Amino acid sequence: MKYYFEKTLNTDFETAVSETVEALKQEGFGVLSEIDLHEKLKNVIETLI
Repeated sequence: MKYYFEKTLNTDFETAVSETVEALKQEGFGVLSEIDLHEKLKNVIETLI
């Protein structure tokens, strides 16, 4: 049993993100924040070393 929606897009990641954000805007929604997990994890690793 699935508890989520899934969609496969035939495009690159950056285009998929921008198209998704635009579609959300058209429906009256928006993105409140963006988190760069790569940068966050890099900072955590650097503090541990």
